[in-house]
Order: sequence, then C-alpha cells, then structure tokens
Amino acid sequence: MFAGEEKDDPRLEEISSAIRTVPHFKKPGLMFQDITTLLLHPKAFKHSVDMFIDHYRDMNISVVAGIEARGFIFGPSIALAIGAKFVALCKPNILPGAVISESYALEYGTDCLEMHVGAVEPGERAVVIDDLVATGGTLCAAIKLLEREGAEVVECACVVGLPELKGCTLSGKPVYILVEPHY
Repeated sequence: MFAGEEKDDPRLEEISSAIRTVPHFKKPGLMFQDITTLLLHPKAFKHSVDMFIDHYRDMNISVVAGIEARGFIFGPSIALAIGAKFVALCKPNILPGAVISESYALEYGTDCLEMHVGAVEPGERAVVIDDLVATGGTLCAAIKLLEREGAEVVECACVVGLPELKGCTLSGKPVYILVEPHY
C-alpha cells in the first residue's frame, strides 16, 4: 500500500522531490533511489518520519526493526515516538555477541542479515523499516529473523517502493511505502 492513497497528502510531493535518482549505480541499468538527499532537506525528512509515526502510532507496535544502514536513519526516531524499542538488523560481523543469521538474494548478488539473540520476545508486535524495497529479499530475510525469535511482524515500511509493488505483500506481510521512485 502506498501512503496517501486514501487522501492527498502534500508532504508526499516534498518527500519525493528530495530523493535523487542516480543512474547505473551499483550495476548498469539500475536507477538507484538515493535517500541521502532527503536528509539534506530537514522539512522533507521530518515529513517522512512523521508519516511513519502517524501510521504506526495506534497499532500497538513494540519493536521497530531497522535494516542496516538506512533503516537506522528512520527506525530509532519512529520507535521513540511510538514507545517501541529499536532492534538493529545488521550485515555479518557487525553485532557483538550471539546472533542469528538469514541469507537472501539481491538484484546484484547475495547478502545476509544478523540480529542479536534475545533482541525480541515471543509475541512482540514488530514493524520492519528500510529506505527502499525493490525485490523484497532483504525485507523477507528480516521477517524470517524476527519470526524465528517469536515476534509477530505486522508490516514492513519503506520510504521508496517500485510501482509494481503497489498493494504487495512480502512473506504474507503488507508493505507500507511512502513514495514511488521518480526517474
């Protein structure tokens, strides 16, 4: 589902226009959506965080799980605002101590996510946040990690999502997306 489908929210245009498209970054033909330019526009950045907070405020979320690295930009602020804890989902060999891992495929290779053992408790309601969803592999790995530890993943959330993902689910979980990429 895309934000603003039910109502015309002027914040969405400001968020969208602050995101830069970088052609052929990471691999030829890829149109990379760079949210670092969103961070250079405090008002648009605040709008994006506020929209996530508004969406999750009354959903009894106890865990906001952010995917390294860009999910770390949005996740902690959302978690604090809704009274949830923030759980870091990291690339291999970043987290000290006992971790569980989940491998996944990317558009341009494979990768792995790790989470601390005991970071979530059985029955906790979680949302997973990242900057962008393209294939959904990273989000699906995050869902698997959280569910292996007993959390109930309620939804995934991304700032940018490809138009073909409108109304999609990943591992049976809805995906909340603020804006579509602009090319």
